[in-house]
Amino acid sequence: MTVHPFPAPMLQVDKLSLEYADAHRVVRATHRVSFDVHEADRFVLLGPSGCGKSTLLKAVAGFIAPREGQIRLDGQAVAGPGPDRGVVFQEFDQLAPWKTVRQNVVFGLRSARKLGAAQARERADEVLDQVGLLAFADAYPHTLSGGMKQRVAIARALAMQPRILLMDEPFAALDALTRQRMQAQLLALWEQVRFTLLFVTHSIEEALVVGSRVLLLSPHPGQVRAELNAHAFDADSTGSAAFQQTSQRIHQLLFEHQQVDAPIRRRAGQPGAAP
Repeated sequence: MTVHPFPAPMLQVDKLSLEYADAHRVVRATHRVSFDVHEADRFVLLGPSGCGKSTLLKAVAGFIAPREGQIRLDGQAVAGPGPDRGVVFQEFDQLAPWKTVRQNVVFGLRSARKLGAAQARERADEVLDQVGLLAFADAYPHTLSGGMKQRVAIARALAMQPRILLMDEPFAALDALTRQRMQAQLLALWEQVRFTLLFVTHSIEEALVVGSRVLLLSPHPGQVRAELNAHAFDADSTGSAAFQQTSQRIHQLLFEHQQVDAPIRRRAGQPGAAP
């Protein structure tokens, strides 16, 4: 009998600890967090504000170096930013206001020297069509709604054909109805393209709707509390008993324990600093 091994994870986060500093101390944001993301996963980092989930995403993007542990993408250690990771942030001002929608998408492709001018324009129109904005290709960002700007940012990231798309609470600033519509559009786009997604949110409902797998992080410092399978849920199941029961279970897992203070190291030269 032939045994087929499971494919290796695309992204591996191994015992990752991250820290940030102010003038007097160094505070641990996450403590020995580990998880794997596989091809075409919709993997969600869920936790309360301040648990380090956005810091984790920035570390995967290559913007923050680990204090300890390692991040590997396709088996290679992440040492800095790269085109293999597309990033979409929460802010709406991530588009160049003096460029049209198409030009914003083309700019990344041309800057990375991935395609010639004609090919870049063709790729831009393809992804704008996928996110439903081809008719607005010649519009400027200031004429778009918040949700439309986020769709342009998603198109710009996907145009680079990254190995993984990183999204940091991209819909948090939108009104409730637009947020729900954006979640549905993201899932419809995933059905088309089957990209791999690492998504950060502090909304339990959003995590279950968007994610196929959900990692729960404890209050600060962020540590892995649990990992749940969310394949069974979508926007149409939010009112079901199973959805509500899972939401309640997640809330209990996140908040049933008292918060533990983060490890703090004094900066060298400060009173109480370690020798």
